[in-house]
Amino acid sequence: MTPSEKKVIAITAPARICLFGDHQDYLGLPVIAGAIDKQITLTAAPNLKDEIEISMPDIDAYRIIPISETFENLAPRDYFASGIRVVQRYGCVPSHGYHITITGNVPINSGVSSSSAMVVAWIHFLLKAFGSDQTFSPAFIAKLAHEAEVLEHNEPGGKMDQYSISLGNIIYMETGVSFTHKTIGHSMEGLILADSGVKKETLQVLSEAKNNALAAIDLVRQNVPDFQLEKIKPEEVLAYNAFIPNHLQPYFYAAVQNHAITQNALIEFEEETIDLKKIGQLMSQHHDILKDILHITVPKIDAMIDAALKAGAYGAKIVGSGGGGSIIVLAAPENISPICNAILKTGAKAAYPVRVSEGTQFKDHD
Repeated sequence: MTPSEKKVIAITAPARICLFGDHQDYLGLPVIAGAIDKQITLTAAPNLKDEIEISMPDIDAYRIIPISETFENLAPRDYFASGIRVVQRYGCVPSHGYHITITGNVPINSGVSSSSAMVVAWIHFLLKAFGSDQTFSPAFIAKLAHEAEVLEHNEPGGKMDQYSISLGNIIYMETGVSFTHKTIGHSMEGLILADSGVKKETLQVLSEAKNNALAAIDLVRQNVPDFQLEKIKPEEVLAYNAFIPNHLQPYFYAAVQNHAITQNALIEFEEETIDLKKIGQLMSQHHDILKDILHITVPKIDAMIDAALKAGAYGAKIVGSGGGGSIIVLAAPENISPICNAILKTGAKAAYPVRVSEGTQFKDHD
């Protein structure tokens, strides 16, 4: 009997927020991200067929995948297909059918990684249902989810989404060649998620920011052979501008400044008692770089941020790739309600408190 055969499997995968390090992980720089208590739920029951039926009622979608399908040709952003391609390399081969229902309360196209949560849940299901020739863990699920979502499709994202969703809590990730991660928090009071209702433009915004930043960094490396981006201090940026054309200089500046802000935030998270006001101030500093230097915000997002700060929030920032989406706000718990009301008055689609969450989970039943 193969793993989990004749059992109902339930998988959950949370949404994620980036607190520090937006547009940093694809540069190999650190990020601080967390999972929140909005989630995708995948429920799978054996169907006695040689096919996997996938029903997604939230988006009125339905799909059938024969278990013999190998997807030699991959359609753009077909993460179900790329997920199967990836897990098969690790000895996970579908051997019998399931009927799967995927539902959730993660805002879609809003900067909190609804797609990545779905991919993590899908990879987790495949491994639980059909086994693997390797012992798997949340980090292993994240690794395969990153391969399926980013590498298989040659997309511009980094590893933050898949790892924060799989591991859960608040984590600090060194995203360079020697990739590492550690949990730095299990809770954080006073978080508000607010959805602008403006659909974000993930691939376009990510590609432009990534390509320009990498071009600037490459030009510096051509002139400074021992250059290491993570060791550059903000006050040293001007010395490198001689190697970078004017239109690329903001991307280099943003990378260095955001790295410094993330490091300052890590210091606060590692204190015995976290100073939420300082964390909020650093969030706002990070947002200012994203808004004024990388220009990834839109007027609705700017209005929501201004309203939150005027209503007394400690800090606020856009989350996700930009071009729309959501903001995350940090406030004193007693001020959550008036701040949410202030944000909603700007025309925001939604504003509500969220909590830090555990990572992807499963349960099965006979």
